[in-house]
Amino acid sequence: MTKKDSKFENNWLSKSLESLEKVSWGDIPKDESYLVTTCHKLRKKQLKDFDTEDLRIMIGQNIGLKFLIPLALETLKENILAEGDFYEGDLLKVVLTSDVDYWKNENDNWYQICKLFRSNISKIEKEAEEYATGRKILKAFKEFEIIN
Repeated sequence: MTKKDSKFENNWLSKSLESLEKVSWGDIPKDESYLVTTCHKLRKKQLKDFDTEDLRIMIGQNIGLKFLIPLALETLKENILAEGDFYEGDLLKVVLTSDVDYWKNENDNWYQICKLFRSNISKIEKEAEEYATGRKILKAFKEFEIIN
């Protein structure tokens, strides 16, 4: 994401979610699950250092959507079926199934995802022909598409 495209301050990619949101979750509780521990750690990581799996995890938990959806959008522009640790297209799937209220308030990002999805429909349909996960992505888009 280029500086001119962002509605955030110039150095936002060099900051963590914790810094941008001005909310600390404190120390990681002992004996927490992998997911809770990972989310705590990712809140302290600079956004410029997030990879596809980091985005998948946090967006899947509806954490930091205001900052992470724009990053995910850039990743999806490069590869609509970008893959975290689970399967091809897992980032797209969590974006499409993330918090409806976020999307109702972020029409521009919603429109960009819809446009990107439609422009890559043949690639997504090919994935759906071969894998159940691809079919789940198509189903998720049908529900996503009617949000706005």
